[in-house]
Amino acid sequence: MAPSAPGTPDRPPPPPPPPPADPGAARPGPGSPVPAVRLATARGRWILLTTVLGSTMALLDSTVVNVALPRIGEDLGADMAALQWTVNAYLLTLAGLILVGGALGDRYGRRRIFVLGVVWFAAGSLLCGLAPNTEVLIAARALQGVGGALLTPGSLAIIQGSLHPDDRGRAVGLWSGLGGVGAAVGPFLGGWLVDGPGWRWVFLLNVPLAAVCVPVALRYVPETRDPQATGRFDVAGAVLGAASLGLVTYALIEANSASGPVIGSAVAGVLLGVAFVLVERRRAEPMLPPEIFRSRQFTAVNLVTLAVYAALGGFFFLSVLQLQVVSGYSALGAGAALLPVTVIMLLLSARSGELAERIGPRIPLTVGPLVCAAGMLLMIRAGPDASYVSDVLPAMTVLGLGLAALVAPLTSTVLASVDPGRAGLASGINNAAARAAGLLAVAALPLLSGMGPEAYLSPVEFDAAFARAMAWCAGLLVLGSALAWATVRRPDPGAAHPQCHTQCGVGAPTLEPPQAEH
Repeated sequence: MAPSAPGTPDRPPPPPPPPPADPGAARPGPGSPVPAVRLATARGRWILLTTVLGSTMALLDSTVVNVALPRIGEDLGADMAALQWTVNAYLLTLAGLILVGGALGDRYGRRRIFVLGVVWFAAGSLLCGLAPNTEVLIAARALQGVGGALLTPGSLAIIQGSLHPDDRGRAVGLWSGLGGVGAAVGPFLGGWLVDGPGWRWVFLLNVPLAAVCVPVALRYVPETRDPQATGRFDVAGAVLGAASLGLVTYALIEANSASGPVIGSAVAGVLLGVAFVLVERRRAEPMLPPEIFRSRQFTAVNLVTLAVYAALGGFFFLSVLQLQVVSGYSALGAGAALLPVTVIMLLLSARSGELAERIGPRIPLTVGPLVCAAGMLLMIRAGPDASYVSDVLPAMTVLGLGLAALVAPLTSTVLASVDPGRAGLASGINNAAARAAGLLAVAALPLLSGMGPEAYLSPVEFDAAFARAMAWCAGLLVLGSALAWATVRRPDPGAAHPQCHTQCGVGAPTLEPPQAEH
């Protein structure tokens, strides 16, 4: 700055003129922690729209693909292992990288990583829709999972980082409720696409959604990041965690062959898992900080999550196959059969969360899994020529009631078990644990229930194996219930709580953004 004239006292230059008035933003200064956009403005509504579109892409993909599996297998000549990998390739990269996606957004810009995730997801979806064989489809599904890991945490982080503190609760509520509607419509939409234009449109549908989402995000979403996100990035932890999961999954899916490569994969997966734990304990800024598990409540609830979401992952993978292969339902009929689960959750989850606030989470987390177990055992009745009203609807209704009882308290208890400043990390770990549990269940259940490579082509063989698989799922839920009763306690009065209880957590618990201080 040029020196002042002699005899003139030094004083700061006059402030720059204010920017043009923007009804959607108060424009805080650089580094200000106070977001400026109000939800009631046009810009606020565009921000909500793009975050809903982005999260809906990933949510729809996780709910509609299962409905398409029999048609994919028939069209591409896939065996049971290929169908498992069609689901698990996505879950593998998503579970392994979802914590990475959140950290990248905090450090390099949430809008930037969100838009990158949407574009990546759309590219993977396009490749899925054009896949000429199962190998290309599985590789494309893994790419989709990478995109999902980038965009899923960013969706809520944008709301948390962009909107005014007074509007965040309502915005997350709208985001969550609209996401629940997407979860409810997903299986029905997937069935309609499979029976209509074909299974490839289950994936191609994401391309026009991305074409709307990206321009809106670039124009209306302000760039935000966490100024405290510093230090080296935990690449080693991310690689070791994903590789361990991948090798164990491969060993479980191919276990029937009992070959040398399969045994070697199992051993290598376990060893890499041990290496992951050792690396995370020694790093200054690990992706998965071991000290967060010093909270007994946090550890206990994550064990409950593993049991519950392993059962759910296995159930939703196998039930739509059962309805199509054994009961003779169309893809549309099988997708529509799942509607009661998400509708019941939409109607009752908020009330369940309020009840858990009053009585504590122990009873809901104990009773909810037992009710879900009863619903899965009822599903065994859905055999050849099953009646929807008498055989399928009771199972779906009971399962929906059980999920409505446990999903909101599960999310609340995870957040309440750690310091409020670590709520985002705790939620991400819990979400990743749920997806990893579903991944391992889809890999292990066909093995445990005795499904051969061509089981889904034989109604008799598949029906018998499905009954055994439902018994395994029910057993996992009973285990989760027992863990909850023995370990879960009422949170401290000052603990963190989620901003909304209405998100349908069928695939994974609700992902909560970090708790901003204001």
